[in-house]
Amino acid sequence: MTDTRPEVLFVCVHNAGRSQMAAALLGQLAGDRVAVRSAGTAPAEQINPAVIEAMAEIGIDLEATGARPKRLEDAAVRSSDVVITMGCGDECPFYPGKRYLDWELEDPAGRDLAAVRPIRDEIRRRVEELIGSLAVEPA
Repeated sequence: MTDTRPEVLFVCVHNAGRSQMAAALLGQLAGDRVAVRSAGTAPAEQINPAVIEAMAEIGIDLEATGARPKRLEDAAVRSSDVVITMGCGDECPFYPGKRYLDWELEDPAGRDLAAVRPIRDEIRRRVEELIGSLAVEPA
């Protein structure tokens, strides 16, 4: 059986903040109706601790899910239906025929929990809109 779920790839530079939050939120809100990936053009060593804490506040345990920064591979872009970039600019590969969205969001790197919360909340709002555009019912 062929997997017909839409595939979404979130890309930022370090894959330690914005793209991790977006992938986790889409996974939570859309469940198994969407295949979700995240990656970075220059992955960090670990996920931003304030991001981990901000996500835990809304019931998403990034550590328990095994989330970790990953390097962006061309194969991930090629297999995705939607590629959402977050601040990686020209470093993000472009393939014709893919749906690209660029989400301009503050980078949570070096910020405390209070500064990460509004970024998380804005990502959640955008993920909810994305789900509607994918014609996928929320979980």
